[in-house]
Amino acid sequence: MAKRSKSSIPIYQGCRVIAIANQKGGVGKTTTAVNLATALAAVNKKVLVVDADPQGNASTGFGVPRSKRGMGTYELLAGEARVSEVAEATIIPNLSLVTSSTALAGAEIELVTADHREIRLRNGLNESRELYDYVIIDSPPSLNMLTINSLVAADEVLVPLQCEFYALEGVSQLLRTIEKVKELFNPNLEILGVVLTMYDKRNSLSDSVADDVRGFFGDKVFETSIPRNVRVSEAPSHGKPVLVYDLRCPGAQAYLHLAKEVLMRRPEARGVRPEEERAA
Repeated sequence: MAKRSKSSIPIYQGCRVIAIANQKGGVGKTTTAVNLATALAAVNKKVLVVDADPQGNASTGFGVPRSKRGMGTYELLAGEARVSEVAEATIIPNLSLVTSSTALAGAEIELVTADHREIRLRNGLNESRELYDYVIIDSPPSLNMLTINSLVAADEVLVPLQCEFYALEGVSQLLRTIEKVKELFNPNLEILGVVLTMYDKRNSLSDSVADDVRGFFGDKVFETSIPRNVRVSEAPSHGKPVLVYDLRCPGAQAYLHLAKEVLMRRPEARGVRPEEERAA
């Protein structure tokens, strides 16, 4: 890879597709997808959120009731629609959403016998790279075909880990899945980072878990931790990201800081084109 001077920052701005993944439930995965996307949109990035979880919580988090959801992620997987046909504007400027519907629950069974089953979502999202700066995929809390599709479609994986005793339990399985996806379908897939969620500075266990996670993942762990915050928990019931519900609360501020870290981890922010980094 050719060396670049620190003052030579290229103007390249390519779309980054980020899968939010953890097979454990209740770790703040959807909350992170919704609020990271909102924070990125707040700094004038064009963002698309793809709700790839049949539970549809990301869609609910943006205030879209199930009765108002039309074509969405299922149709992308089935090859029945393009991104431009299913992406809906949200209450957040610069942010669009591909919703999850009840039909997505059956996609797992349908994909088992489908041709090219692992790359269906990647094919469906190809158009998005011309339309958005960031695509955030909220994957299911399991390692099923929908999660595999999310990883195959992504450039990077962001892993939320709850600050609890069993935080690292099962992570090795996720890492093996990521490596297998890299080997078979997506050699460019990388771990963008690990974010600690539900951090309670009053609880010594949170500090202990944070030390363990940082010892395991090293500098892949974001400096920003997402605190346990009642306003973050309340926001989805109002159909709003916490940055809209209560911008000044600690949880909202943490997601703004996380977005800044995500932006700084873009290859071009370090003076490197993504294709050069991958060829290095």
